[in-house]
Amino acid sequence: MATLVALPFLVLEYRWFRSEDGIGAFGGAFYWSVGLLAFSWALPHRRSLRTPRFLAAGAGLGCVLLPMLFALALGAALSGS
Repeated sequence: MATLVALPFLVLEYRWFRSEDGIGAFGGAFYWSVGLLAFSWALPHRRSLRTPRFLAAGAGLGCVLLPMLFALALGAALSGS
């Protein structure tokens, strides 16, 4: 479920970074999110590995949303003054 939520944001974030001529400061968060989402799918789909898959997908989703939330918070802070 987290992957379904994260994939559209990941594509949007990639297009946003490409329009700004590169990954920049949030490159680590982008690469970690791709890696964690891939890792969550690469784990075997057994019941005993459900928790590590869930944690990896959740952490990947958090890394995907980090730059978006930072940009929204920065925009809200700058428009408030």
